[in-house]
Amino acid sequence: MKCIEIREYGAPEVLVPAERPIPVAGAGEVLIRVSASGVNRPDVLQRTGNYPVPPGASDLPGLEVAGVIESGDAAALAAASLKVGDRVCALVAGGGYAEYCVAPVAQCLPVPRGLSDVEAASLPETFFTVWSNVFDRGRLQPGETLLVQGGTSGIGVTAIQMARAAGATVIVTAGSDEKCAAALALGAHHAINYKATDFADEARRLTDGKGVDVILDMVAGDYVKREVECLAEDGRLVIIAVQGGVQSGFNAGLVLRRRLTITGSTLRPRPVAFKGAIAQALQARVWPWLEDGTVRPVIHSVFAATEAGDGLPSGAARAHALMQSNQHIGKIVLTWG
Repeated sequence: MKCIEIREYGAPEVLVPAERPIPVAGAGEVLIRVSASGVNRPDVLQRTGNYPVPPGASDLPGLEVAGVIESGDAAALAAASLKVGDRVCALVAGGGYAEYCVAPVAQCLPVPRGLSDVEAASLPETFFTVWSNVFDRGRLQPGETLLVQGGTSGIGVTAIQMARAAGATVIVTAGSDEKCAAALALGAHHAINYKATDFADEARRLTDGKGVDVILDMVAGDYVKREVECLAEDGRLVIIAVQGGVQSGFNAGLVLRRRLTITGSTLRPRPVAFKGAIAQALQARVWPWLEDGTVRPVIHSVFAATEAGDGLPSGAARAHALMQSNQHIGKIVLTWG
């Protein structure tokens, strides 16, 4: 099969086309003939040597795929109401940048009606992440206010739509007026250009001084201090990435007086059973929103995975260069075949 390997840790050009044997599905797994693979920020971190591969996972990058079930554990497929030939999308711990990928049956979901494989490949990583962190850990409720840092990232465009569909008020931050406008068009109630306005001051103003109930944070670092200051009583801060650094200083007295919760998580190393429970919740709660158009995939760019261009050895390399530029709004996807 064709795949994309990380030749060595470094810049996007280290992502090179290669050939490997087709993997074999084991107990509780399926083999997917991949049509499209989603590109995510953790892939960039893995490429630069900053996101270790979990034990037993493929060293190939790629955490989400969409395609057709080629083979697999018959009993596990039957238990999940799936069969060979079904179109699915799946969350994987690695190996997604390839024409064939093994995935746990529990982490596979049927492609929502009306969606293409490219659209389906953009779903698992961000939808699993948002559900787990905003709704499970953050306990967002109808009528509450969610602040999303980075509202036009793949995570951001998903969080905006899911939170709004669930009856929450959504405030986002973004780095330009263009991105703020895009976030509002996707359903955010308010958008803050963090380069022009202090997001904490503006969040307090927008909530009449009350503060926000839940914050989804991909920055950490010195953002945490300001986030603690703009949380409402019983507010919850959920950290899912540390692009701004791992060291944070904040007013612990506010945490006590306002009964705040600071939490966080990473999804990749969690066990299959944990991810399978998220998949079941998504199919029951969120897949109907995708099928009726309440929530929709937002695709910024699509690249042929192994096709060279723009001086780079592969479409995957071009996709990573785009992601690192921070110019995209929504998801970046690779295609195969």
